[in-house]
Amino acid sequence: MFDIGFTELLLCLVVALVVIGPEQLPSTVRTVGLWIGRMKRSLRDTRNEIERQIGADDIRRQLHNEEVMQNIEEARIRFEKTILEAEQYEDAEAEARRKARSHGSPQELPDHAHGSETGADTNTAVTPTTASGNSSTAAAENNHAPTAGAAPANTNQAANVQAQSGTGH
Repeated sequence: MFDIGFTELLLCLVVALVVIGPEQLPSTVRTVGLWIGRMKRSLRDTRNEIERQIGADDIRRQLHNEEVMQNIEEARIRFEKTILEAEQYEDAEAEARRKARSHGSPQELPDHAHGSETGADTNTAVTPTTASGNSSTAAAENNHAPTAGAAPANTNQAANVQAQSGTGH
């Protein structure tokens, strides 16, 4: 720490002997030795306290790191669980699609199951105007209002309408 050689120490001792005197020199050297010892102990205690503080900081840092690692592990587990649930959901959806394909496409519902659709309902009687004027009678039998000038959707409906109205060929 200090760069003091033997010659400097010898010079200090000679000056101390001259200034202090030979009678008080031994007690002065003893007092200086005690002060130096106290300073060394104080520095050693300070250094140990600093090392303990640093050690405590290391322990705190290590505990914090362990806590962070636990949080990361918990997040990883939750993430993997979510991915597994999503894969199971996708597998279930794919299985449902496969089952739907293996059972074939759903059959076309009959016209009466669709409800009231315009122009496609078979219960709607569309009667052409005849020469005898019985279109209102046919409409009354079907409980529907006549549609003037409208053609029936298919030929079977036209035959049914004519049979009900009594004007068949």
